[in-house]
Amino acid sequence: MADATYTPPEVWTHDAENGGRFANINRPTAGAREQQQLPVGEHDFQLYSLATPNGVKATVMFEELLEAGYADAEYDAWTINIGEGHQFGSGFVDLNPNSKIPTLLDRSGKEPVRVFESGAILMHLAEKFGAFLPTDHSRAEVLSWLFWQVGSAPFIGGGFGHFYAYAPEKYEYPINRYAMETKRLFDVADQRLAQTEFLGGQDYTIADIATFPWLAPFVFGGIYGEARTFLSIHEYENVERWVQQIAARPAVRRGRIVNKAWGEEDEQLLERHSAADFAGKKY
Repeated sequence: MADATYTPPEVWTHDAENGGRFANINRPTAGAREQQQLPVGEHDFQLYSLATPNGVKATVMFEELLEAGYADAEYDAWTINIGEGHQFGSGFVDLNPNSKIPTLLDRSGKEPVRVFESGAILMHLAEKFGAFLPTDHSRAEVLSWLFWQVGSAPFIGGGFGHFYAYAPEKYEYPINRYAMETKRLFDVADQRLAQTEFLGGQDYTIADIATFPWLAPFVFGGIYGEARTFLSIHEYENVERWVQQIAARPAVRRGRIVNKAWGEEDEQLLERHSAADFAGKKY
């Protein structure tokens, strides 16, 4: 049955009372809403994030670098509670005018460098350390899959996730529209992973680090309620093989709990300043 017809007004205006779950923070304007300095630790890399799929990309990347022996990749990770609007503090906005996590401050060079957008952070770190991004002919393939993920995430999160799980009312058309696109994206990945071990080829790269946090929760059933059943995620056997393989990596297991602010307390690590912070945690 079709949803009730909506006729857009001639000029759109913001209705804060009809914004759903995130109405308290969503506005059609950018910029800082309050003066708020960011904490700063001792390491060259300062990460401001939350363990959402996009945030997990950055923490997994750091943990993978450390696991691979790049000691200079030590980092401080600070939790930015986006539900409470911490991303609109002046200190955060100075680093990321788009007010999204994750955001990185790299102080390893002569001048501090801000890096925002998760894909940019992965590329920045991969190029700085010469890891998880090939320099031969396969580089283009890896970057293609990286940008495929970055471009696809809004369809899964702001599209399917929003209308299926977060919207104040359920509407058939947008749920169907974004369920179809989410399943198509899973099929793209599934067909690719039927041909190769990893998305970029036979090596684990930033393409996998970027994509894993978005696809894995559907495989494990930990995102958007009953989405795993609703989307028949069990059909994508190659994706599941790939997810299980990556989920077993020690660095991934650690990275997934950094800046996590929900669930069991022993599965959360709100701040991360050294490897010792994982002591007593389940990951």
